[in-house]
Amino acid sequence: MSEEKKSNHENIPDWEPPPLDPANLSEEEKQEIYDFVRGRIYAKSVKGHFHTWRVIFVYFTQIIFFGLPWLEWNDRQAFLLDLGSRKFYIFGLVLWPQDIFYMALILIISAYGLFLFTALMGRLFCGYACPQTVYTEIFMWIERQIEGDRSARMRLDQSPWNFNKIFRKGLKHACYIIFALAAGFTLVGYFVPIRGLGHELLSGSFSPWEWFWFLFYAFMMWGHAGILREAVCKYMCPYARFQSVMVDSDTMVVTYDRPRGEPRGGRSRKVNPAEAGLGDCIDCKICVNVCPTGIDIRKGLQYMCIGCGACIDGCNEVMDKMGYKRGLIRYTSENAMIKGLSRKQAIKDLFKIRTCVYLALLLILVTGLIVSLATRSTLRLDVYKDRGVLGRLGPNETAENVYRIQIINMTEEPRTFTLSTQSDDVKDSTIQLSQKEGGRSVQVDSFGSVWVPVTVRAPLSDNKQGNHNIYIKAESDEAGKTPLSTEVETVFFVPDL
Repeated sequence: MSEEKKSNHENIPDWEPPPLDPANLSEEEKQEIYDFVRGRIYAKSVKGHFHTWRVIFVYFTQIIFFGLPWLEWNDRQAFLLDLGSRKFYIFGLVLWPQDIFYMALILIISAYGLFLFTALMGRLFCGYACPQTVYTEIFMWIERQIEGDRSARMRLDQSPWNFNKIFRKGLKHACYIIFALAAGFTLVGYFVPIRGLGHELLSGSFSPWEWFWFLFYAFMMWGHAGILREAVCKYMCPYARFQSVMVDSDTMVVTYDRPRGEPRGGRSRKVNPAEAGLGDCIDCKICVNVCPTGIDIRKGLQYMCIGCGACIDGCNEVMDKMGYKRGLIRYTSENAMIKGLSRKQAIKDLFKIRTCVYLALLLILVTGLIVSLATRSTLRLDVYKDRGVLGRLGPNETAENVYRIQIINMTEEPRTFTLSTQSDDVKDSTIQLSQKEGGRSVQVDSFGSVWVPVTVRAPLSDNKQGNHNIYIKAESDEAGKTPLSTEVETVFFVPDL
């Protein structure tokens, strides 16, 4: 930036609004002040590039949320978090309680990715994909269809209670509740097979927990998106509080171009702002009126800003009408604004050493998760020794140990597994199902698990007294199916004669 531009920037006076004279305020301005003091916000609808993206994300997220439980995969629900059977079905992947590591890693990656994205682009997630923002956008659309846009809603709230007001308010909340109940029903469908859920609901055969989550989620959605709205983002969301530690002067955020806009003031389109000693901001307050949290972005970045870009769309409309260049409010960084950097230069400054390290760590975590899931065995064997009896004398002068074995079949087809033992320390060991003399085969359904008690015997004469390492193996080699095998090391105890 040249020295002349720097000096001009430094000489821009701080703009302060003129003192308010209540006698000169219109009724609408008085209502705006009153609503601001008591916390009510009437967000004006706006059209533009960022509004289009918000609508796209509303459709995208809701198609996934409402449509995902209805998808099928090999004659079962494609996405089902079946807590009753302790299995999470995610298309062709099934996670068991033993796979809690994967769930923890997925949550860590999600949180880490969100924090990294915030460091790069601010609260962009809040403005476009956060459930609170998405459902507030849906509820505000319902409100506009029934009560009208900003001025119409203000007049309706100021009017006395009559049939028209009661009908519109009642219809609005009825639509809220219907949508919220549909969302609550869908949420339950993520944990209970959704295709039979409708019959359960109509017949009143929901379990107590199903009733609780169905009604609780609907109530919370109605309360958060229909009543509290911006209060959730401003006062309740913890993410808003610690985002300041993740952003810096190079983070891309919604920013008001103060050097260009100040000093602000009203004027006609025929007035040349340079000749009048004014900036490009005409102080129309459109950026405040369209903001869903009711902030004034011209006062600088605030933690209540969710980065939705509504103020950008509103300001660009005004700039078009005035014949000024767009971008008085835009996505850029603090450094780019001060130094006069282009958008490409501002984006380039995002990728510093620290940011590149964060991206590399995220890539490593994601790659590790994918590789681990791709190479995960489709057969799991858990062996637990009977702690009540370390070892005992069996028939025909043998040492006998009892185990409980869980065989988990993670494939899409039933399999038959044969059990065997192997050890360098224990000679001539044999295994059999405890309840089936001589039997060593176990059948396990697709995505099923079976607990079986087994007995392992070894001749006393050929083995020394004490603990010995032994491997219990399960394998399946059926015709036309992929061979599966795994083994687990355990301890075999030879008692004293």
